[in-house]
Amino acid sequence: MPRGGARLLQGGPIATEIRQAVSEDVAAYVERHGRRPVLAVVICGRDAPSMVYLGQILRSTEKVGIEGRLVEVDGEASEASVVEAIRTLNEDPAVNGIIVQMPLPASIRLRSVVDAIDPAKDIDGIHPLNAGLLRLGYDGFLPATAHAAVEILRRSGIEIEGKRAVVIGRSAIVGMPVAFLLVRENATVTVCHTRTRDLARHVKDAEILVVAAGHPGLIRGDMVRRGVVVVDVGINVVGGTIVGDIEFESVRRVASAITPVPGGVGPLTNALLLAHLVRAARGQEATVVPPAAPGDASEAAPATVSDDHVIASRGVR
Repeated sequence: MPRGGARLLQGGPIATEIRQAVSEDVAAYVERHGRRPVLAVVICGRDAPSMVYLGQILRSTEKVGIEGRLVEVDGEASEASVVEAIRTLNEDPAVNGIIVQMPLPASIRLRSVVDAIDPAKDIDGIHPLNAGLLRLGYDGFLPATAHAAVEILRRSGIEIEGKRAVVIGRSAIVGMPVAFLLVRENATVTVCHTRTRDLARHVKDAEILVVAAGHPGLIRGDMVRRGVVVVDVGINVVGGTIVGDIEFESVRRVASAITPVPGGVGPLTNALLLAHLVRAARGQEATVVPPAAPGDASEAAPATVSDDHVIASRGVR
């Protein structure tokens, strides 16, 4: 462990590398199509942590040449109006990717909204089809935050294979996808949640600890083993300040490596989401068969998809 505390696993430098690759891919896309790829962000209400995240995404799109569209549905809107807004985006050929602000108002059923998203435009991996592909180990869009939590370990040279990993949180968009991805990296994974008895005992076993509970200060330094690697996925606004789910200073004194909040998983999440959008745009491009040239009786070949810059995790994109 470095003197003075744990090594900081910064997401910024990794995100910069990814954004550079995305910028090159976007430029090539614009050259082929004469327009920018489009990311549509659907919001319903203005939950504080979500608006921080969505604001970062929209700023990031402009930096790499992607068009970001904010689709705001009235906070008092019906479930039907939200679903209709998503279906309109599904049918718009100019829109390549769709993300929806979470959490939704209590009056709107999550399942209805999730099911409405076209899986080919579901770049945050929340549709049941993409969730199922992840569980089975096949290609599909990954939830960007879960992807970032594991990618920051891999890209920082942290050994995952054979390690005891504990994930705190079992949400469908972070906790469970992180657990599946860690298993695919050959870690032995325990998932803890609100009904877990003696949480501290499980935490103490962890060589890798991923905290995605949405509860600031949940994990303290006296709860973790010396040398643990900690990925803090939490994003909470406390007194106007963004903080994670761990008590950072006390945990840092014990851990060997730790992600800061902000500056850890967040920047990488945004960059990977942009990479997912490029992949979606390429996939939609590949389904279009160009017309045969005049006088050419042969069938035109479908466009091919280059994966040079798509961020992959052992076959998981």
